[in-house]
Amino acid sequence: MTVDAVDEPFRTQLTVRLREGGSLLGVPLPGPCTFTSGNGVDVLWMGPDEYLVLAEPGRQAELEASLSRESDAVVDVSAQRNVYRLTGEHAADVLAHGCSIDLETAAPGTCVQTLLARTGIVLMVREEGFTILVRQSFSDYFKAWLADASLEYVS
Repeated sequence: MTVDAVDEPFRTQLTVRLREGGSLLGVPLPGPCTFTSGNGVDVLWMGPDEYLVLAEPGRQAELEASLSRESDAVVDVSAQRNVYRLTGEHAADVLAHGCSIDLETAAPGTCVQTLLARTGIVLMVREEGFTILVRQSFSDYFKAWLADASLEYVS
């Protein structure tokens, strides 16, 4: 198989507002359209003073308590989006069917809010593939679209 899509259910997702500071949870803040990783979390730049912290399931309370001490505001948005990991030699080709971002030039560490098949997503470019965050209400549509777009690449 040259494309592999994996659902990553129940990921911890916290929106953080921070006007001043250089790190969250010991992870350096990312610049525009990027994300940084460390200490078991990803920190995504979502806007000039807004970040999204992603972590494994079940860490909401722990991370929210830590973040409330070092930020201006923290909101648990874990139920807002579903998270998918897309890997394989043709992962970028599948995404190109419905995404206008030039994935050939997007370096690992890139993080953008864009449309994929007319669905708003957050797209993270990783060394080993892509992480895609989709609003829960569009998740079934996204999975059906992804299955259809992947057909020609599955052996």
